[in-house]
Order: sequence, then structure tokens, then C-alpha cells
Amino acid sequence: MNGADLIAILPLLVLTAAAVVVMVAICIRRSHLLAVWLTAAGLVLAFASLWKSASAAPTQATPLLIIDGYALFYMGLIIAATFVTVILCYGYLENQQGYREELYVLVLTAALGSCVMVASNHFVSFFLGLEILSVALYAMNAYVCSRKISLEAGIKYLVLAAASAAFLLFGMALIYAQLGTLQFGQIASMLMSGVAYEKTLIYPGMALMITGIGFKLGVVPFHMWTPDVYEGAPAPVTAFVATISKGGMVALLLRYFYETGAYRLHSVFVVFSIIAIASMVAGNLLALLQNNVKRILAYSSIAHLGYILVAFLAGGNRAAEAVTFYLVAYFVTTLGAFGVVSVLSNDDRDADSMEDYEGLFWRRPVLAGIFTLMLLSLAGIPLTAGFIGKFFVIAAGTSASLYGLIFVLVVTSVVGLFYYLRILVAMYRPLAETGKTAPVAHPSLSRSGSFALAGLTVLLVWIGVYPGPFLDAIQRAVSTLRIF
Repeated sequence: MNGADLIAILPLLVLTAAAVVVMVAICIRRSHLLAVWLTAAGLVLAFASLWKSASAAPTQATPLLIIDGYALFYMGLIIAATFVTVILCYGYLENQQGYREELYVLVLTAALGSCVMVASNHFVSFFLGLEILSVALYAMNAYVCSRKISLEAGIKYLVLAAASAAFLLFGMALIYAQLGTLQFGQIASMLMSGVAYEKTLIYPGMALMITGIGFKLGVVPFHMWTPDVYEGAPAPVTAFVATISKGGMVALLLRYFYETGAYRLHSVFVVFSIIAIASMVAGNLLALLQNNVKRILAYSSIAHLGYILVAFLAGGNRAAEAVTFYLVAYFVTTLGAFGVVSVLSNDDRDADSMEDYEGLFWRRPVLAGIFTLMLLSLAGIPLTAGFIGKFFVIAAGTSASLYGLIFVLVVTSVVGLFYYLRILVAMYRPLAETGKTAPVAHPSLSRSGSFALAGLTVLLVWIGVYPGPFLDAIQRAVSTLRIF
């Protein structure tokens, strides 16, 4: 590794150093505020280092990582989302008993794993990044260990993530056994020549990899862990799992299947089409049966991953742009929605019951307004980021004549509107109509939480009204992705 390689991977080095610095600081002096400041400073430095890395891009930094505009864009998205998560964590943990500081070491480690994944063009770096992310998430999900439901979420995630890692590893092993390489570019050359399709282990290998990726994305039929983990994990950690964890995997999905040309295989198209339809239908229908807000958002996330797969199946630059734009909108909206849940939670439990939101508008009108915007964006209502994201997904699908998938997307989106409206009706219903003698008590809104939610709300409306600058940045980033 030379100096240019070190500059290229500077964001990864800064994130690693930040995690070590926070860990050492905790050993010297245990202070929640100090840990947050050090974590935030590390993330700001990592974000700033993206411009320095861009001066060396595109470059192959070691055989494992490629630093190009695509990787840097997703790193920026992950780092920015992690910054918001840290702010939400601070307000949330201030209401909790026990040690708080170690969570920030885990958050930085998980962000590092996601960043490694989006820069991977080799199975080894892919698996290393995934495991760095997963190991941190095991502890993050069970961090509030005084709650049984949190421990249950951590154990469930541990078992199912370990199973999915086994599927992935076995799939990689089968592909390596046939092709003799783990590098995406070399795999692409063999697939494009057509010789690889004659090998008997290629298709089983791909099937096992899709199974492992499906577990990580939480799409049907690999979605069983999603509602339980979302419900049991602390609200800011749930936001992290729903956005950064899944976003890193989607970025890697695009790079692997597009750069190797595997998405052009008919069998791969059929499998992902079935997964997309099942996720859109089951995610939205199962959400209708829920009364727990975090479980509703969990099933909603399954449906949204189905929408993303529709754009993914379209293939080409336009599809990659649609997927990336949808992810940006989804990050902003989901962080905002779980941000509201975080600021309303207390030391005893998270604010995930529908009763916690009854009459919220009459007690916290600004907070209810923010949550309304986030839910409308998730439903894809105009003037929100979610509407523009869904528009690009439908445009990408139309350009590839995926009319059947678009039909399912539109119908299930209409169904999804119902469960978002259930939460809105509960928030705006006068307290007298609920039959409650007294409203549910909520903790006072923290400054950090207010700052994060205000920023996300502005961003949500900005993307919904004037998406041009974001679209230009996404187009420049995606243009560096090598699509076969």
C-alpha cells in the first residue's frame, strides 16, 4: 500500500481512529457528553476527508477496495446518517440508567463496516465489512440490557445474522471453487464470456448469496427477524439498522450484480422479481395488522425494500440512480420517523404503542407535524422526498417495461397509505374522544433531538420540492459505477 492508497481510504482510517479515541477516552474519564463530542468530531473529520479521498479517486486501493465516486457518495451518506443517529442517541441515553459511552464505539465500528462494504469489489472485503457491521449491531440491539425485549432482539439478530453469514460464505466458496477468483471484475469477465455458466456450482453459489443478502435486507421470505428486532432494539439503534445497515447492503448489491453482469441472468431476474413482489405485498398487508408503531415501521421497511428491488431489476444507470435517490429519501424519512419515537421514549420503554401517539398534536403540535411529514413521505405523498423517490423508481421500471412490478408497487402503495393514516388519525384525535382521563406522559424534548429532527424535516421538504442538486450529485456518483 502506497501513499495514494492511504489518501483514498482516509475516511475509513478516520472512522477507525475515532472509535479508538472514544474507547481510550472512556477508559481515562467516563463522560457521556465527552464521548458524544469525540464521536461527532470523528464523524465530521471523516466526512471532510471525503474531499481529500476524491482527489485520488477513482483508484483500486489494494486488491480489496475500490474508491470511486460511487463509494465516496455512499460513504458520505452513511457518515451523515451516523451523525444524526449519534445525536438521537445522546438525547435517548440521557434518560437511561447504566453505562452509555460504549454505544458510541459500537456506532462508529458499525459505520466503518458499512463504509467498507460500499467500497468492496472483492468477496473478502465484502465479508469483512459485513462482519464488522454485524458484530457491532449484535451489541447495539441489546444495549439497554435492563429490558428483556432488548436482549431478545440482540439474541435473535445474532442467531439469524450468523445464519445469513453462513449462507453468504458458502455461496462465495462455491463461486470461488468454480471460477478460482473472488474479485468482482474477474468474475464479470468470466460471466461475460459465457464460459462460467457451464459450471455447475455458479447457480447454487448465487442462490446462497441471494439468500444471505435477503436476510440482511430483511426482504420476504427472509424477513422474520425484522419486526422483533425493530421492536426490541433501542429506537435510535432501530433507526441505524433500518437505514445505514440496509443501505450499505443495497449499495453492495448494486455494485456486485451490476459490475459482474449477474443481474442480466434470467434466473436472477425471476428470483428478485418474486422477492420484490412478496416484499411489497406481505410488508404492506402485515403492517395493517399491527398496533405497535415500531412494528408498523418494520413491515413498512420490508415493503420499501421491495420498491427498491423494482428499480434494481430495471438495470442500467437510470436504475442505479433511482435506487440511490430512493435510498437518500428513505434515509431522511426513516431517521426522522424513528427520531420522533426516540424523543418520545422514556427510561422504562420506547414510545411504540399507538396510545403514545393519541392526541399528540394537542400536546406537542410541532412534533406531531414533523411525524406527519415523515409518514406522508413514507406513503409517497407529493412535496415530500418519498414522492420523488417513488417517482424515479416507477420511471426506471417503466423504462425497462416492468409493468407488472409497477402495478404491484402502485396497488400496495395505496394499501400502505391506510396504516400510515391510522397513526395520523391517532395523533390528531382530540383527547376527549379517546376516552383517556390523562394523556401519556412524555419526557421533555432534548435540544439535540430537536436539532436533528429540524434538520431532517428541512431536508425532507427540500428534496421533495427541489431535488435537482441531489439528483446531479447522484448522477455523478453513479456514473463511476461500471455496469455490464
